[in-house]
Amino acid sequence: MTERRVLLVAHTGRVDVAVTARTAADLLAAGGVQLLSLPGENHEMDLDLFDPSRAVAGEIEMVLALGGDGTLLRAAAHARPLQAPVLGINLGRVGFLAEADAEDLTEAILAVVDRRYRVSPRMTVEVAVEHQGETVASCWALNEVSIEKSTRERILDVVVEVDGHGISAYGCDGVLCATPTGSTAYTFSAGGPVIWPGVDALLVAPSNAHALFARSLVVAPTSTVTVHIDPDGPSAIMACDSRRIHEIRPGSRIHVRKGDRPVSLVRLSDTPFTDRLVRKFKLPVHGWRDKRH
Repeated sequence: MTERRVLLVAHTGRVDVAVTARTAADLLAAGGVQLLSLPGENHEMDLDLFDPSRAVAGEIEMVLALGGDGTLLRAAAHARPLQAPVLGINLGRVGFLAEADAEDLTEAILAVVDRRYRVSPRMTVEVAVEHQGETVASCWALNEVSIEKSTRERILDVVVEVDGHGISAYGCDGVLCATPTGSTAYTFSAGGPVIWPGVDALLVAPSNAHALFARSLVVAPTSTVTVHIDPDGPSAIMACDSRRIHEIRPGSRIHVRKGDRPVSLVRLSDTPFTDRLVRKFKLPVHGWRDKRH
């Protein structure tokens, strides 16, 4: 067995993903790196298995995510306890978190083999759900924690607090508590600002709030954001990175703070975040001043 091992997390069920995975495995093997797959995915990939239940920090050099941003977030869940960085190869649509597209696969894999990469630590958030004075659930997220109404016909009534001090009460579809990494995802769609990865902060964005003051908030990374669910209202749903789901009972308090353990993303170039933002969202950077008459 080789000393260098990479774990594959892939969007299974697609022929192009299986072909890409096989190509990546061959390129890595030629460079002395073993590619492993997760249980349930091996039948498509024909790779050696990795057992997450016996995972030990440091035994995996990197987690390779083949798919879109959803696949990368799933890869992050495996990478975090392994303390391994995630390399995303975009086989989806926008793929904002991915470092390379499918056509750049060979170059990306060779960079891994030659160790020509760096890692970018990304802030995470941790959340604890309190009900009647007891912690009843806990979770973490790389992108965001979403607290949403559980039924379409009811409005979710909440009070948002920062460090125990109330900011505003409103009825809404939900409240998002995001990292800078997550500012370009769900919170972006909810009207929140884009925050550069180098900014250490928590982002709070209400969704469709019925209130005069319902602006997004950017708070200090040392702060704790609390969302208090109306005890006389309906229950809520909490989703961490849209994957880890918890039902929240009325009267609960959801406390969100900066996570103690970041998730690292692999970077193959020094392309600035600004250029990545413009390219992924196809932003118009040439205005009327650049027109020639």
